[in-house]
Amino acid sequence: MAHRLKIAHIITRLELGGAQQNTLYCCAHHDRRKYEVLLICGIGGYLDGEAKKIKDLKIHFLPELKHPISPIWDIKALGRITDILRSEKVDLVHTHSSKAGILGRWAARRAGVPHIVHTVHGWGFYPGQFLPIKKIYRTLERWAATFTDRIITVSQDNQKEGLDCGIGREDQYRVIHSGIDPKLYRLSSQKARAAKTKWGTLKRPSVLILSNFKKQKSPMDVVDTAQALVKKIPDVLFLWAGDGPLRDNVEGEIGRRGLEGNFNFLGWSEEVAKLLAATDALLLTSLHEGLPRVVLQAMAAQRPVVATAVNGTPEAVKDGVTGYLHGPHDPRAMAESLRKILTDRAMGRRMGEAGCRSLKGSFQIGVMLQQIEKLYDELTLRKK
Repeated sequence: MAHRLKIAHIITRLELGGAQQNTLYCCAHHDRRKYEVLLICGIGGYLDGEAKKIKDLKIHFLPELKHPISPIWDIKALGRITDILRSEKVDLVHTHSSKAGILGRWAARRAGVPHIVHTVHGWGFYPGQFLPIKKIYRTLERWAATFTDRIITVSQDNQKEGLDCGIGREDQYRVIHSGIDPKLYRLSSQKARAAKTKWGTLKRPSVLILSNFKKQKSPMDVVDTAQALVKKIPDVLFLWAGDGPLRDNVEGEIGRRGLEGNFNFLGWSEEVAKLLAATDALLLTSLHEGLPRVVLQAMAAQRPVVATAVNGTPEAVKDGVTGYLHGPHDPRAMAESLRKILTDRAMGRRMGEAGCRSLKGSFQIGVMLQQIEKLYDELTLRKK
């Protein structure tokens, strides 16, 4: 057998999110005739079990690799990753997310790895961030870019933002959208009815929120949107799948406003297709993003999207065609858009169908993988 390129994907933690799911898809579906695949990640993520199921994948779980900035743990993680890359004689490192992106690329440089690729699933710096932390992240990204062969961004907006901040050169960047498999989100009418029965939406207008309870997702904006919408549609039901540090605060605020009957909190859920089939629209109130996977999932399920027009979201959602886009912190406008969708079912169906038709190119996960592997081949052939 010809020499296979040994690839190491490095990600901070396998939480339930688009970056993690697409990284695992690559690990599972890389052409094993051409590539030998490793995964290096922190331990204790929701998707750790999924990673262990992938055939022909060697995994290194590192307890030292953690999300919070910690000089002691970060130095230990850097050393561990460097040792692994050296001992495994890795040919190409592909890092994901901010923390693993910095430590993984630094380790790859120390270990003498010939090819280094990084995917930006949304930058680690963002509007409203504590300014000294923001400056540190920008400085580290500029430094890491000096020894990165290619920087993949999941949206045009993320690429522009990086270049505007002086991170790398334009010829280093490639835009490869974060893709999904649309077929997974198209359920039969029988299965859709069963899902609606399960969650009590058969005869009740409903909205899905599929996001964690963190500042980035601005969960209190969901509460404000719901309060405004309930005044127009009193029986509307919000299904909220997700969890996180702000959940107790959000639930408490919903109780204070007397909205308990309009919310059903589901915790983390992998039943995305069924949840979309059970609801009439998707709501996303993020303050910053890469390219939110849930938006693509909703479009594949023929559900209109109401979302904030941040980063990669407008590259997928066309305002007034496949849903509605608004600025951050605009709950009244979002509530009005949801009211239009929920009261004009024909319009909602047209938007959903238009969204489904627009899922082309690297919005489809198979095409995404082909483009990533093509980039690998270009790099290795160029350096040979």
